[in-house]
Amino acid sequence: MVKVIKAGKSKEEVSKNDLEVSKIVAEAIKEIETRGDEAVRKFSIKFDNWSPEYFRLSSKQIEEIISEVPKEVIEDIKFAQKNIREFAEAQLASLHDVEVENIPGVILGHKNIPVNSVGCYIPGGRYPMVASAHMSVLTAKVAGVKRVIACTPPINGEIPNATIAAMYLAGADKIYLLGGIQAMAAMAIGTETIDAVDMIVGPGNVFVAEAKRQLYGRVGIDLFTGPTETLVIADETSDGEMIATDLLGQGEHGPTSPCALITTSERIAHETLEEIERQLKILPTADVASVSWRDYGQILLVDSIEEAVIEADKLAFEHVEVLTEDPNYFLENMTNYGCLFLGPETNVAYGDKVIGTNHTLPTKGAARYTGGLWVGKFIKTVTYQKVSPEATAYIGEYAARLCMIENFAGHAEQALLRVRRYGNGGEK
Repeated sequence: MVKVIKAGKSKEEVSKNDLEVSKIVAEAIKEIETRGDEAVRKFSIKFDNWSPEYFRLSSKQIEEIISEVPKEVIEDIKFAQKNIREFAEAQLASLHDVEVENIPGVILGHKNIPVNSVGCYIPGGRYPMVASAHMSVLTAKVAGVKRVIACTPPINGEIPNATIAAMYLAGADKIYLLGGIQAMAAMAIGTETIDAVDMIVGPGNVFVAEAKRQLYGRVGIDLFTGPTETLVIADETSDGEMIATDLLGQGEHGPTSPCALITTSERIAHETLEEIERQLKILPTADVASVSWRDYGQILLVDSIEEAVIEADKLAFEHVEVLTEDPNYFLENMTNYGCLFLGPETNVAYGDKVIGTNHTLPTKGAARYTGGLWVGKFIKTVTYQKVSPEATAYIGEYAARLCMIENFAGHAEQALLRVRRYGNGGEK
């Protein structure tokens, strides 16, 4: 039995603003589609107060920007990118081409082919998401994508130097200081100065996420992303300080970021509530995290670890920290999550920034049917077939009969032509 200690906003309340956002994005995309660079500049001025001579940074500009980044920051970026590259390379190594002869003379196979071009969005605003450059640009390059362009917005009229350095070090072929809807639409549709790409990826605010949703189909995407989500699963062996720290540490992403605790311990539930109130008095980002917790925070008290798994799978959250006596139980039994963080020694911040797994993950229940961004998202698995003369005559008879069951006479004739031409006594 589940007892709700604290509830967040209802789904109805959460969806109130969706229609207005959708309208704004649709109008912007339509204008960029018809007016190209002129519209891109218009929206860059409107949303970012940014109108440089060129949105693309030149090689000289990039060199000057990187020269201003402290050496320690560069080394930290390289450390994170090393971990992310190595994990992506290991994932790539797990993908194999396949070829089988399932019937004598019938060769079936699949090949793994990288997408030709990708546009990566690296968010800015209050939090310049340096790590998103590693997660998107670097992973695409490891996958073998030939052309990777990347966009990030200016922050209060300033160039985010560390983000640009990370984009460059990750291997971006072109870097644009451009944000929001205008960046997503320009990459997807193409303008006079920005060549369209085949796929757009990366997290962003509600407008970026909605732009990605509306552009999907015209281009590929990594996945639909919403506000970041964090779930902590805890038992008596955990403590309120760690739980509160990890929930608020993710709640600071934004005022609509859901945070949840599922626990088998009523003591831990109330201890966490008290600790959250204490930490909100001293957390520098409490102005954001407090709203996130007030409106989207929830605590569920369950009777058992087994029930915790059931409730966690219902939530299907992006990040799931497991602070229990046996974290591996959740690795073995949970099915719906973006990324698991097993045991008190790890935490979501590691995955977000440095450890090597990708931080672009499914939200809003999408973990029920998809994983997050990884090297395989940039690769198309495509099939092929080759058939010998003897095999085509054999297969053709089956194919013709099956086609006629569906009343596809033209399909059947494709098969019968091969039977006549390559079968014994056929036309040859």
